[in-house]
Amino acid sequence: MAMLEDLRMHKRRRNFRRHSVPYLFVAPFVLAFGIFMVFPILYALIISFSRWQGGNLRWAGLFQYSTIFSDSLFWQGLVNSLIILVIQVPVMLILAVMFAAMLNSSRLKFKSLFQLGFFLPILIDTTAYSLTFSFILAQHGLVNQLLGLVGISPIPWLTSMFWSKVAVMIAMTWHWTGYNVVILLGGLQSIPPELYEAAKVDGAGPIRQWFSMTIPMLRPLLVLEFILSTIGTLQLFTEPYILTAGGPDNSSLTPVLYLYQVGFQQFHFGYASALAYLLAIIIAILSFFQLRFTREGSIL
Repeated sequence: MAMLEDLRMHKRRRNFRRHSVPYLFVAPFVLAFGIFMVFPILYALIISFSRWQGGNLRWAGLFQYSTIFSDSLFWQGLVNSLIILVIQVPVMLILAVMFAAMLNSSRLKFKSLFQLGFFLPILIDTTAYSLTFSFILAQHGLVNQLLGLVGISPIPWLTSMFWSKVAVMIAMTWHWTGYNVVILLGGLQSIPPELYEAAKVDGAGPIRQWFSMTIPMLRPLLVLEFILSTIGTLQLFTEPYILTAGGPDNSSLTPVLYLYQVGFQQFHFGYASALAYLLAIIIAILSFFQLRFTREGSIL
């Protein structure tokens, strides 16, 4: 009996070691994720319902959130982001579709070279390319000098309430169009050529094939790109921060840039946390309705 019990104990230990080894490999990631991701998110949620008084954290309920509704700067930043979203994202996706179709053409030579050229902007750091555009679009920058050669007056790209938004849109379009091109190109290359051959036999021309076959087949990717672009636009920070610092007169201010000013310049961390959670809720609601409105055969 003692030998049988020893065998059972040995088997249990062996099974325990065998089943625990995978968890030991995963443990460092789980620990790091908990410390650097889960804890800050939960702590930010706690301080969003609190206020610092005398160096201590005091429960304040919904005070921080109620303050947001009367904060004109936050809503102005949100409106600025929505303007950029409505104008820049459709332009970027239209360009991405056009360039992807061009790269997918059988007549194009040196495809790999062109694909690399479109993808290279993604490899450039956001800060680096924003600084580059701040020099290019400066009052005496390269763009205004080229405009002067054709008799056009310099454009105040970074100092005008209208052109500051345009400058941010130009920079974003240059950086992110190639990313969307690569995704759409993969979608185009996954469409079986036999479908186009069958459509051609049935008398469908290139334009009819494009709108009746290609665009519907790319619809899931276009929806995905639109949702990701919406999230990215509402989280916009680096480009307006470096190009215009949110100016002039807050014309290029974004919610995340305002959140940064509140949290790390004014040190109102509780209010900044409330702004962050409200922005996350807004993004989640917009993403939900985008999915519902773009679902095949469904409006709501």
